[in-house]
Amino acid sequence: MFSQQALFAAEPVSLVSDAEGGIRYLPEAIPAGIAQRWFDHALHHIGWLSQQRMMYDREVAVPRLLATFARESGDLPESLQHAFETVRPLIGAPFNRVGLNLYRDGSDSVAAHSDKTDKLIAGQPIAIVSLGASRRMSIRPKGGGRAMHIELQAGSCLVMSYASQFTHEHGIPKVADVTGARISLAFRCFQG
Repeated sequence: MFSQQALFAAEPVSLVSDAEGGIRYLPEAIPAGIAQRWFDHALHHIGWLSQQRMMYDREVAVPRLLATFARESGDLPESLQHAFETVRPLIGAPFNRVGLNLYRDGSDSVAAHSDKTDKLIAGQPIAIVSLGASRRMSIRPKGGGRAMHIELQAGSCLVMSYASQFTHEHGIPKVADVTGARISLAFRCFQG
């Protein structure tokens, strides 16, 4: 059972259970000083991209900025190299790709979705490290059911099993009272 109060503890919190580890929240996974350095570097030195997407028969701006790096990329910033070296043993997964999302304020968001799995290594988790301002993530079962809401704090890590992408959706809703920027580092294990 999900407990809101447990989210304030420094202990890992299990949100969804499955045979591959489900969805877990790891508060304070990254020390505050390191998380702040990663945030500052990414905010000011990553080549953020704005994208367009078709929605309801028209092209609209994706409501956040994006960047992606392969672990072996020649242009991988030193801070992201350090992030790979930190997160891989923390989670015990051979992450080889990181997707960055910059939520500039509360008007930036991502709709409820599950990650595309066609290029991912089956059985390997996805780890989302949060940097900067706290933002709420909503997690809900596919096909209906009660949504869970979790406040993703700076330095925390949300770990989602590969299997959970078939049973649950996650998203960052718009909120009016957030003025600070948040960056997520989404680590994945891509095939080949």
